[in-house]
Amino acid sequence: MFAVLKTGGKQYKVQSGDVLRVEKLAAAAGEKVQFNDVLMLGGDAPAVGEPLVAGAAVQAEVIDQIKGEKTINFVKRRRKHSSKRTKGHRQQLTLLRVTDILADGADKSGVKAAIGAASGPKDAAAPAAKPAQKAAAKSAAAAGADDLKKLSGVGPALEKKLHEAGVTTFAQIAAWTDTDIAEMDEKLSFKGRIEREGWVAQAKDLA
Repeated sequence: MFAVLKTGGKQYKVQSGDVLRVEKLAAAAGEKVQFNDVLMLGGDAPAVGEPLVAGAAVQAEVIDQIKGEKTINFVKRRRKHSSKRTKGHRQQLTLLRVTDILADGADKSGVKAAIGAASGPKDAAAPAAKPAQKAAAKSAAAAGADDLKKLSGVGPALEKKLHEAGVTTFAQIAAWTDTDIAEMDEKLSFKGRIEREGWVAQAKDLA
């Protein structure tokens, strides 16, 4: 008997005893999990779901949490930007062994449902928390800050970028060294604007 299950946006044809790698699940090694999204059952009494087979499930034991092979992504912008970037990625995976295929009674098995790690409550709360932390940091930075828009070429959008980078006063800009200017140019993609507009000299007069 075999089954076709769906997890992590992919479909797998499995039978009892198979070892497979799926996208990371929220489960520890040794735990037993159950896949309830079964698209098809094969064998003596085949069944095709519409889209899922009612009551069917695939149970498996988690062997380990692993990583896939490293992939390299190289991007080069020759004409417009003359820049290049190399990024590596290793997909987080769960290695598991199929232990049982249930044709019915999945809801009464008592085995924990297989849930993707990205769907867990911890990860779900993170994106909501990040904007809140960012907003709190910006409001804290802006409290008591100088009006950086007095600098030549600095408007509301650029002032916001400076606040996000932790720059809130003329005194900070007046104390910038050549190294600080180069780092800020690179960090905020200013491309020489700081020296061209004479921010350091202006900041010394305004501080």
